[in-house]
Amino acid sequence: MSKLDEIYRLHRLLDGRRTGLPRAALIAEHGFSRSTLTRLIADLRDKLGAPIVCDLERGGYRYDTADGRHSLPGLWFSPAELLALVTLKHLLANLEPGLLDDHLRPLEARIDTLLASQHLGVGEAAQRIRLLSIASRHKNPRHFQAVAHAVLQRHRLRIDYYNRERDQTSRREISPQRLAHYRDNWYLDAWCHDKKGLRIFAVECIRAVEPLAKPTKTVAESTLNRELASSYGIFAGQPHATAVLRFTAKRARWVAEEIWHPEQQSRWLEDGRYELRLPYSDDRELLMDILKYGADVEVTGPPKLREAAKNLLEMAAGQYQRGETPCSGSEPGGE
Repeated sequence: MSKLDEIYRLHRLLDGRRTGLPRAALIAEHGFSRSTLTRLIADLRDKLGAPIVCDLERGGYRYDTADGRHSLPGLWFSPAELLALVTLKHLLANLEPGLLDDHLRPLEARIDTLLASQHLGVGEAAQRIRLLSIASRHKNPRHFQAVAHAVLQRHRLRIDYYNRERDQTSRREISPQRLAHYRDNWYLDAWCHDKKGLRIFAVECIRAVEPLAKPTKTVAESTLNRELASSYGIFAGQPHATAVLRFTAKRARWVAEEIWHPEQQSRWLEDGRYELRLPYSDDRELLMDILKYGADVEVTGPPKLREAAKNLLEMAAGQYQRGETPCSGSEPGGE
């Protein structure tokens, strides 16, 4: 156990005690050696300014405060906590570059100093953790921070929002409710005062944001879940149908381990195929996920969804029936 761990362990034993801990108990029951205990007490008192005293009337070592509590100065973590913090920082920096730099920067130097002093290998995270972020979209860190602040501080925002489907930008006044990280992108659940209803906004589509000095309209979590999170994928709305998908026996080895929806139902068929049932409201995202499995999945219901999948597959096949694409390299019959 490192010195930092030992100091942290002794501090937790003493913190909040109104009666002291005898030296004999710290050695016999808690495993501190005599020399280590002497050094740790000196470090707490002399280096960290802890008001530790040996009070024989109250039974031994304690913090000389009214309630027996003492907060160690500055940022203080055990080595395991520090490594966890650095690892999380590395994950966030790679998944969302620059998103929280302004918030984390004041802590970085202090964290690095503590890690270096304990030789904990702060640089290993960058070398030993590989992250692949597929199809994540660029976003403005300032806009994200303004949105996150509004979510936590409970105030309204005025935003300019770009709608990709209509290729239009509109101004909205919204009451942010919560942020969701979904498929490497951030979405904002909010009450739209202009549309007078709940909406989901892609954070990267926010083109301008202005904090408003108005309290947010609060929507119950049960309502948010019912209106925005009960159907398949990111599209809002309560489910109106159930998709029935049947995967080939080979593809079932992967799909059977996946959670597509919290309320999904599944079963194995006698021929080894795997059937998955999913509630959905809007079929756009569901169809995209179905199509990526190609010939390994069949939509068996409802008929409207099956027909939509069939039409899209026929359109895709049509892309390859409009003439041959010239091949690179040698001409036919060449070497």
